[in-house]
Amino acid sequence: MAPPIIMHVNYCEQGQTIDEMCCKAVNWGYDGIEFRRASRYFDYTPEEYVDNIAAAANRYGLKYVLFGGPGADLTSPDASVRAAEVAKAEAFFRMAAQRVKLTVCNTVTGSLSNPDRSIPYTQYDLHGSAIATAEIWDWAAAGFRRLGAVAQELGFRFAFETHMNYLHDLPAAAKKLVDMIDIPAVGINLDYGNTVYFKNPPPVTDVIAEMGAQIYYVHLKNSIPGPDRRIATALGEGGINHREYLKALRSAGYTGPICLEAPRPGDREWYAQEDITYIKSVLTDIGW
Repeated sequence: MAPPIIMHVNYCEQGQTIDEMCCKAVNWGYDGIEFRRASRYFDYTPEEYVDNIAAAANRYGLKYVLFGGPGADLTSPDASVRAAEVAKAEAFFRMAAQRVKLTVCNTVTGSLSNPDRSIPYTQYDLHGSAIATAEIWDWAAAGFRRLGAVAQELGFRFAFETHMNYLHDLPAAAKKLVDMIDIPAVGINLDYGNTVYFKNPPPVTDVIAEMGAQIYYVHLKNSIPGPDRRIATALGEGGINHREYLKALRSAGYTGPICLEAPRPGDREWYAQEDITYIKSVLTDIGW
């Protein structure tokens, strides 16, 4: 059985309403949308935001509603600040679970930059897990033990995105954090499209073999090397071979959703249609 295909909301963050997003996603063939925890363009209370999503999903037959960032920022040395972040995230997901069926939600633990401000943000190997102290690891693990318990109670799972400039930036770092938390409701969102921005990234097949059943969610995006930075491309046009990637996931017994992303300017509505056509073709070719 083919995995659910999720549209990241960034394909439709050019002024589209929630109603338009859900309608378009279904018409393009997506099974669900990964929304953010708050709208970037419309001034909703959290309850109004999720109510609008629930109504539109029901209206158009959108099967899956997922939420992503912001996560709980657990990088502060102030315990009261961290506790407030956990409480805020818990309140959101308890509220959302009353309105939509949650399955897996993308999450992060707060941006983590090198204290040396002369180091550019884009020197990813010098931020995130590379500069994390033992205390930061412990703070993140403690916060998500609490949130993981909430997720277990409510019947869904969290997945840490492998994302530059976060504690869980590289696959090995994300696995370390999940192992520290050691709760079944907390796993990994493998975004290999971020991993290739680091020096000497491990092959995606090795990453999948190492993480195994801890991968709860997958983000797909692509890029090619440029003269001074990588340049985002369509999913079928970059340096990542998604045919190899998806074959490895299938062989590993992956059963979670696959989320397509559009981290590039331009007509993102067209990219949403172009990318899902490519991915569905690959899934058919590999018999998934």
